[in-house]
Amino acid sequence: MKRFMVAAAVAAGLAVPVRAQTPQYPGLVVLIAVDQMRGDYLDRFATQWTGGFKRFRDTGTFFPHGRQDHASTETAPGHSTMLSGREPGHTGIILNNRGVQDPTSPALGVPDPQGSSPRRFQGTTLYDWLLARDPQTRVLSVSRKDRGAIFPVGRGRGNVYWWLGGRFTTSRYYTDTLPKWVSEFDSHIDLAHIAGSTWNLLLPESAYQEPDSMAFENAGSDFTFPHQLPGNDVIANRITSYPVMDSLTLAFAITGVEKMRLGTRGSPDLLVVSLSTTDAVGHAYGPDSREIHDQLLHVDRWLGQFFDSLSKLVPGGMVAALTGDHGIVSLPEYAVLVKHQHAGRVGMGSFPKDVEQELEERYHVPFDLSFDNGLLSADVDALRARGVNVDSLSAALAKRIAANPGISQVFTPATLPQAPDTGAAPLWRRLLPDGYGWLAVAAMRPGYVWSSGSLGGEHGGMNAEDIEVPIAFFGAGVPVRRVDRPARTVDIGPTLAAILGVKPTEKLDGEILPEVVGSSSASR
Repeated sequence: MKRFMVAAAVAAGLAVPVRAQTPQYPGLVVLIAVDQMRGDYLDRFATQWTGGFKRFRDTGTFFPHGRQDHASTETAPGHSTMLSGREPGHTGIILNNRGVQDPTSPALGVPDPQGSSPRRFQGTTLYDWLLARDPQTRVLSVSRKDRGAIFPVGRGRGNVYWWLGGRFTTSRYYTDTLPKWVSEFDSHIDLAHIAGSTWNLLLPESAYQEPDSMAFENAGSDFTFPHQLPGNDVIANRITSYPVMDSLTLAFAITGVEKMRLGTRGSPDLLVVSLSTTDAVGHAYGPDSREIHDQLLHVDRWLGQFFDSLSKLVPGGMVAALTGDHGIVSLPEYAVLVKHQHAGRVGMGSFPKDVEQELEERYHVPFDLSFDNGLLSADVDALRARGVNVDSLSAALAKRIAANPGISQVFTPATLPQAPDTGAAPLWRRLLPDGYGWLAVAAMRPGYVWSSGSLGGEHGGMNAEDIEVPIAFFGAGVPVRRVDRPARTVDIGPTLAAILGVKPTEKLDGEILPEVVGSSSASR
């Protein structure tokens, strides 16, 4: 599993970049997003960090109580907040299933009926603010997931890549031809060597406090170490569920930094790396598992190698930020059987489909009802045009939703604006854009999750564990301190902008974090 990161680190160590004049600001700004990185992870395993997580937690400014401060805590909306400084209600990215999908922008070199682009994204990001000052600013954004690579950069065209069909690629939104270095990297990925290999514990078994015998993990199969990776016939797609995927992602990113000579111009460039395997492992085994513990240990070590390599490639220095796009709730089965807490899974069954069918049978047109993470969306304009009393319909549907056990609050378009600015109401207000068609929204009781019936881990129900993520910075001029007050992911973009001396080009929801930049940088 280490061979790709080790090879990249060695290659980086041999590289001799052209040294530009020392810039006024760091030569490179780096965002590391760890998909499904809960807020408590950096402290929970603190004594075992030796690499990248240790660097962020112990050598920079660390906010252990960061927040994705909105409802529907999923990958797409979460990533849209990180460098935009704006809530999902202002970026327009509110759900994964209404995110990057764009059939007019198919991926290059692999079958891709979905397509991916940022066309739904509204507004600007740090990349746009840097371009406004310096049109030569370069960007590299990399992830296993298309939405993880795309949304931190926003609508800007640049070097944005993700994993699909056994290789890293991009879509026709960005280019018609892959750069030579991307094709060469893909050609050297040895999936046959990875297929059938084994995921073993990184440390001795005594270093893990979690039991390795929870039969409800991974839907009741393959829930103990060691884990054997799939064979040649399926490894290209299923590698995404194993730690080695993050190693490949970081190796690809460091290769891109070297080939593009990021951070060597004397003016800041932007690097974004979103690591997605923690999300896959968390969904399969849950946040209390030995698997998630070991996965994070791998990420820590690989991030350490990654930053060691970056420091050799970037003569102008760097500033880096770390966060997560959302957290995750304990598996309800674990919460009940091990923690002895109230917990459960809430499924709406065929509810939205049945309501849609009733309406279509009466009016003979579709109304696009869908229920996702507590949000009941619909074509409200089409309903009103046919004389439907939308307020009455919303109230009736909200009552049906509220009857489910595990539901704590339900709001409609008529009740949400007047709801107190506490609990779930402000989270929903920060998620929903003006003019978006919806009929009802719901929040979960602590420990309960939205679920389609599987035994996997879940997020999106606005539990505290969903919302809280770490936020940390290290690099040139960043002080070493722990800050226990809450911070928000929408604060990351404006804070990095202040460090880099650029001004956002639109009104933001986030604020500069003074603990990171100090009064002098904040006033630039």
